[in-house]
Amino acid sequence: MNVNRLTANDLRPAHSRAMSFGRVLGILAGLLGAGTAGAGSWPAMNMPVGVTVLSHSIYDLHMEVLWVCVAIAAIVFGVMIVAMIRFRHSKGAVPDINMTHSTKAEIIWTVIPVLILIAIAIPAAKGILQIEDMRGAGLTIRVTGYQWKWQYTYLGKASGISFFSTLSQSSNFASQLHSGIDPRTVPHYLLSVDHPLVIPSGVKVRLLLTSADVIHAWWVPDFGAKRSAIPGFINELWIKVLPGKEGVYRGQCAALCGRGHAFMPIVVDVKTPADFDKWVAQQKAALKQAAAASAAAAAPNNAPVAKAGAAGRAIEATVHRATRPLMARVLD
Repeated sequence: MNVNRLTANDLRPAHSRAMSFGRVLGILAGLLGAGTAGAGSWPAMNMPVGVTVLSHSIYDLHMEVLWVCVAIAAIVFGVMIVAMIRFRHSKGAVPDINMTHSTKAEIIWTVIPVLILIAIAIPAAKGILQIEDMRGAGLTIRVTGYQWKWQYTYLGKASGISFFSTLSQSSNFASQLHSGIDPRTVPHYLLSVDHPLVIPSGVKVRLLLTSADVIHAWWVPDFGAKRSAIPGFINELWIKVLPGKEGVYRGQCAALCGRGHAFMPIVVDVKTPADFDKWVAQQKAALKQAAAASAAAAAPNNAPVAKAGAAGRAIEATVHRATRPLMARVLD
């Protein structure tokens, strides 16, 4: 043995190297075991699927790109591991110090990434076009952001329905300084409102977003949708909750809109089309009752004005009849 060329591996006892290799295998086995045990929690670690058509399309694109990245990582790290094991110094490998130019290799490692990018870009472009396609909406709602609440105004067949959606009283009281209320005891703390947005499932709902003061952002994670509400501009967004996914979904303003930013939740109550039609009918009936009650309350106040107007018109007619012959004679 040439003493001048001894390395740390040569000086290390054989049993020590074996123990190190066994320790590495043990760590890898532990990682694999942990990965197997955590397979059941994969949905919690992965991107959520959501309940809308757009969220499913976004999830499919995400998984497609993820598996492409996994394949690339497997190939690259596989080649690296094989190279490190088969061509390590302890095996007598000699490094190649005469690196030569290879046009074929450069073409290959340029063309393959371009093809991968094209394969990813095509479905991504389709997804972007799908997100911006507002055609065929069955319901349109104008969403206006305020500091710190939302106003929902229904258009079309549900026109006339308009209300503000603000933080619920339970969350509001618990959020006050020295309230003495444990927020953990408040259901859906800071994620509940007094009047949720109500939409039907299976229907393409078009949202027209704007703001009355500062920039807000309407965001519901389960819908896979987020869009800014900007003063003086109207942004569009559409959601279509899949049938069978009815329920209550919660979100928040996703733009730092002021000191009350944390107290601006979004709650959407998704109903079946039949239940939504019933809700619309109830809201319109309540509006009619409120209008009738308002008119009845204003009627006694208008009565003296009406009587005074009638009396004035009667006096004017009497004066006209009395002065008519005189004026006629003067004109004659």
